[in-house]
Amino acid sequence: MKLTVVLPVITDTFTEEVRKEVAAWASPGTEIDVRRIARGTDSIESEYDEALAGPGILDAVREAAEDGADAVFVSCFADPAVRAAREIVDIPVVGGFEPAVLTALSLGERAGVITVLPNVLPMLHGLVRRHGLTERIGSIRSVDIPVLDLGPGERLLDALTAQARAAVDAGEADVIVLGCTGMLGVSSALQERLAQGGPFVPVVDPTGAAIMSLESLVRLGVRPSRVSYLPPRAKERVG
Repeated sequence: MKLTVVLPVITDTFTEEVRKEVAAWASPGTEIDVRRIARGTDSIESEYDEALAGPGILDAVREAAEDGADAVFVSCFADPAVRAAREIVDIPVVGGFEPAVLTALSLGERAGVITVLPNVLPMLHGLVRRHGLTERIGSIRSVDIPVLDLGPGERLLDALTAQARAAVDAGEADVIVLGCTGMLGVSSALQERLAQGGPFVPVVDPTGAAIMSLESLVRLGVRPSRVSYLPPRAKERVG
């Protein structure tokens, strides 16, 4: 099985870290290809960033399919251009939101999402409404750290712990979802910290959820429905 990870950014800041993270989640024998987009932004933290990254994401997804990928993970929690990508290729395509949230909702009644910046909150609330999950997403909080500043160390973990504890204590969440695919390698540590101060609360990593979801879809032999995702009608386009 060959999975392609599309990094929807124009910087190589996260490339090697993401490659290692994805390899750790993937099953033995799964081939991983990581590629970034050629046009877009350094990170996606707004609707504007998402719009600018869209053409580059679609180019990368199409190229991945042409190169023989069995499935594609667009590595961003906001699922940028994912629905459009499903219209143009005949393989499974997911972002970070759907797999992580659907996994979380199989583990508890209400999920709480913790993302990067306050200006990302409207985007994620929009995704929640689109998926009809308003009653099951108890809160969306932020750690107020830009994507490019997440990095390794205790700062992110401390901020995540504070927001997760607050969400659980307020009755907003039974499960925590990391709301950025740049929050690498912290899900287990956050889960352990939460368990030390109260009942066990699962923490879902969006990259892990996405990779495992894609592997399952490929093994099941399914792909996006052509009833939902109709191929675009042929006409002149300048992209």
